[in-house]
Amino acid sequence: MTHLEKITEENFVDAFNLKLAPEQERFVSHPIRSLAQAYVYRQQCQPFGIYEDDPMVGYVMVVYDYDIPEYDIWHMMIDVSSQGLGYGRAALDQVLAYIKTKPFGASDRVVLTCNKDNTRAMDLYRRKGFVPTGAVFEDEVELVLTLRQ
Repeated sequence: MTHLEKITEENFVDAFNLKLAPEQERFVSHPIRSLAQAYVYRQQCQPFGIYEDDPMVGYVMVVYDYDIPEYDIWHMMIDVSSQGLGYGRAALDQVLAYIKTKPFGASDRVVLTCNKDNTRAMDLYRRKGFVPTGAVFEDEVELVLTLRQ
């Protein structure tokens, strides 16, 4: 069963070992960079390993922006060896369930960006109800979802 586990000193190296296909590397930052950001933003974020039973198959980070306020999903990735098996969809459901608990503050707004050429991820986000905001940052399209309780 797909589930999230907080990144800790016991599993952070597993996140470092996740890989993308070479043509996907421009779509998402590697967990090494993401975990450095998690350290800097540690009062407002939570990085997770995505697991299918025991092995880590992916990574995602939830960040709370106190200025807006909103929840942001950063750096979601599934290891190249585990793609196409539904883990991204299941992990996104888990992330949204986590955000609904409002771990950092009150907001029903969830935002993420997706590379315009990453059609598989874009399709997943749209199927989950994310819609483009109209904002584009270089090759990244911003998408938003308003959670319903």
